[in-house]
Amino acid sequence: MTTPLGRCLTIIPARNEGGTVGTIVRKLRALGLDVLVVDDASEDNTADEARRAGALVFHAPINLGAWIATQTGIRYAVAGGYECAISLDADGQHEPADIPKLLAPFSRPDRPNVTIGSCVARGSRLRKLAWSLFKMLGFLDIEDLTSGFRCYDCHALRVLSEKDATLLDYQDVGVLLLLRESGLVVEEVPVSIAQRESGRSRVFRSWSRVAYYMIYSTVLCLTKVSIRTQARPPSSGC
Repeated sequence: MTTPLGRCLTIIPARNEGGTVGTIVRKLRALGLDVLVVDDASEDNTADEARRAGALVFHAPINLGAWIATQTGIRYAVAGGYECAISLDADGQHEPADIPKLLAPFSRPDRPNVTIGSCVARGSRLRKLAWSLFKMLGFLDIEDLTSGFRCYDCHALRVLSEKDATLLDYQDVGVLLLLRESGLVVEEVPVSIAQRESGRSRVFRSWSRVAYYMIYSTVLCLTKVSIRTQARPPSSGC
């Protein structure tokens, strides 16, 4: 696939997604995209299924979490000279056929640095309550804060490959605040989200995890809010 940004790597963080990851990789390869699956210490056949489908696979010996697995892919993209990267989940919720929608805004003269595949309707009442809180605390104007279906240009890749992004626990609020701190522009693109084919949310799977997520993200919002007026624009070149 030819993209407005040049060479593109698709990054799939995956943990115990052997039942779905192969199908996703084959769809991406059919689009002509390079695929990297970061196997996050899976206990099933995720890595084997991804390789059979045509992906390059990195295997983490310990559970890193979705964001650090994604950042591993981002660092590989930067080192490999890719001009953009697309992240998507391994559970079948994100449809590779929607990737042209993510790429379309980059053809405009006023193109963003990041696009997010947004589907607000998918959120439960609890998730939407959390979104509202973090949008208010962090002065974020993003509707779908937790979507992992994103396209990053070279400026965003450079920012997110640095050590400042390594300590983040999640790919949503902290990453969005860091992108804003760096003066980057984020734009949402409506997409449809399929029902999860297997597994369950690792954030909203228990009340203790929800409590940790809420406290962690609240602290991030409160510590980063002063940066709202200090954003610095990206340099013109990558």
